[in-house]
Amino acid sequence: MALDPQLLDILACPDTHHSPLTHDADAQTLTCTECGRIFEIRDDIPVLLLDEARQPSAKEA
Repeated sequence: MALDPQLLDILACPDTHHSPLTHDADAQTLTCTECGRIFEIRDDIPVLLLDEARQPSAKEA
């Protein structure tokens, strides 16, 4: 099951800037367009916890 496009339209980074997220369906991740944090999608549920987000590596940035 894929994420609902309407849900993707309203999801935002949980950090104070609340920037939009880009979806990578193959990697099952959401990436913040401002800070670059990468949030995993587990069992079709976005995990938007700052403590569990990973920072982009040099090659991803």
